[in-house]
Amino acid sequence: MLNSINSLYFIKILFTYLNEKEKLRIIKYNKSFQKKLDISLINYKFFGEKYIIYESKGKGKEYNRNDNALIFEGEYKNGERNGKGEEYDNDGFLIFKGEYKNGKRNGKGKAFSNGILKFEGEYENGKINGKGKNYIEGMLSFEGEYKNGNRNGKGREYIDNILIYEGEYLNDQRNGKGKEYDNNGNLKYEGEYLNGYKWIGTEFDENNNIIFGKEYNQYNILKFEGEYKNGKRNGKGKVYYKENKIKFEGEYKNGKRNGKGKEYARNGNLIFNGEYLDGLMWNGIIYEPNNINNLYKLKDGKGFIKEYNRLNFKLIFEGYYLNGKRNGEGKEYDYEGRLKFEGEYLNGERNGKGKEYHFTGGILYEGEYKNGKRNGKGREYLDNKLIYEGEYFNGKKNGIGKEYYENKIIFEGEYLYGKRKKGKRFIENQLEYEGEFLFERKYNGKGYDKNNKIIYELINGNGKVKEYSYDNKLIFEGEYKNGDMDKKGKEYNINGRLIFDGEYLNRRKWNGKIYDNNNSIYELKNGKGYIKEYNYFDIFIFEGEYLNGYRNGKGKEYWGPNLIFEGEFKNGIKNGKGKEYGRDGLFFEGEYSNGIRNGKGREYENHELIFEGEYLDGIKIGKLKEKI
Repeated sequence: MLNSINSLYFIKILFTYLNEKEKLRIIKYNKSFQKKLDISLINYKFFGEKYIIYESKGKGKEYNRNDNALIFEGEYKNGERNGKGEEYDNDGFLIFKGEYKNGKRNGKGKAFSNGILKFEGEYENGKINGKGKNYIEGMLSFEGEYKNGNRNGKGREYIDNILIYEGEYLNDQRNGKGKEYDNNGNLKYEGEYLNGYKWIGTEFDENNNIIFGKEYNQYNILKFEGEYKNGKRNGKGKVYYKENKIKFEGEYKNGKRNGKGKEYARNGNLIFNGEYLDGLMWNGIIYEPNNINNLYKLKDGKGFIKEYNRLNFKLIFEGYYLNGKRNGEGKEYDYEGRLKFEGEYLNGERNGKGKEYHFTGGILYEGEYKNGKRNGKGREYLDNKLIYEGEYFNGKKNGIGKEYYENKIIFEGEYLYGKRKKGKRFIENQLEYEGEFLFERKYNGKGYDKNNKIIYELINGNGKVKEYSYDNKLIFEGEYKNGDMDKKGKEYNINGRLIFDGEYLNRRKWNGKIYDNNNSIYELKNGKGYIKEYNYFDIFIFEGEYLNGYRNGKGKEYWGPNLIFEGEFKNGIKNGKGKEYGRDGLFFEGEYSNGIRNGKGREYENHELIFEGEYLDGIKIGKLKEKI
């Protein structure tokens, strides 16, 4: 019927009363009408829930396909927003006016809410980047620098057009140097901020007189107040526990305790009364926190004293002081008052001979120290059994040494930075491998059987090998490449049960079958699959998704029958949301990054919430709730 209409005048009248959606429905498949109206579908572009009508070269309008509401009008290039344009919401209110590039906001622009200006400034790749201004109900609330949509750099905050803060920002929070003002424009704080909270600075009264400098911890809890000079503590000052109980009161010079002062335990009892020199107790009396009748005297930084934990009042050190520091013989104790070290000190650090102990009382190490670390000759123990004797440097095995297992030698040779470098490996006192190691892995050398015959040779970490446990049980047989399992191989657990049979890629299980303790089979293909893992001791440790030979996606960690974690993994480590469990059930839920708590999270104790806030690299940096 439409094709029989020949009057161009009548057709134009008909189209006048049609909306854009009806026009498009009529002409989309009607070439006759397209020709009569001189309309080309090249000027129309459909995608998703919207469509574009190009009105002239380089300019066009976008409409919502459901209700034909105008959502954008402006300039285009190559089918994308490029140049100046305006965006609208479904109610027809302007929400943005500015510049675009490659379909995204780029350059200068203004953002609106219900037609009221809320931001004006610079954009890059669709996000606020550069200088900008924020408005609340038409009044300026912030002006300054942005990065990736967040306040970063220098800026100013306003309330009712009155300046209340100027300073530095990081990740949308006050970080760095800054100043706060009251409603009359008077300076009331000047100093540093950390994660949005006052950190170190000075507070002023309404007459611009310094009240006292105050320092706060990351939870905005006062930790120090006192006098300053040249940005450092100078004069009288007080230090507080987080419960606002006093920890120290006395005199400072150049940021250190100097002069008269008193220290207190958390229960309020006096534990030192006397004089300090360069931050060290020098002359005075040290008291036991639970018995003020027991006291120890210091004179010119010298004497026999006892130190106590300020939180639980347990003994943490007893020994000799010289020049205000530990010097000579002494003993250290852990948080519960158990002996953890006894030996010699110099200038406050372990130096000379000493012994370390496990909390159960067993010896862990005996040997030489320098600058607080194991240096020289020493011995390590596990369950009171010797596991290493040899040389140390800066706390690590370095030089010539021997390792033992159940009183039998398992390795002798050279170490570098705590790892085996070159030597011989033994099993049941029989030579099993001799050669070089790279990152604790066999690299250049030869393997031997029980009859001392060569059964394999590794060159630059390449070749076929057999690996045995220290109790002479086969744990791996297969191929090595660059010192790692690669290509075909088999793994066994302590009971000799096959746990993997297939191919490896750079030590990762890649193609093959994984067996659980019921001999159920889980297959990996190109490093991908759903599996269950058991360790060498046949203990159930993981079930979940694998990708590229790593834990990727959702999974659960176990220790035997006990669930200890469930959540998301990426490249073998925790990433995303997850939950941790202990004996009493859930004790943490939140976000992870790189295997560590990062982001929002909650902690529980006996099913009761004790903390809710944010973490950074495993450390609490902000709080909503915390049980003290």
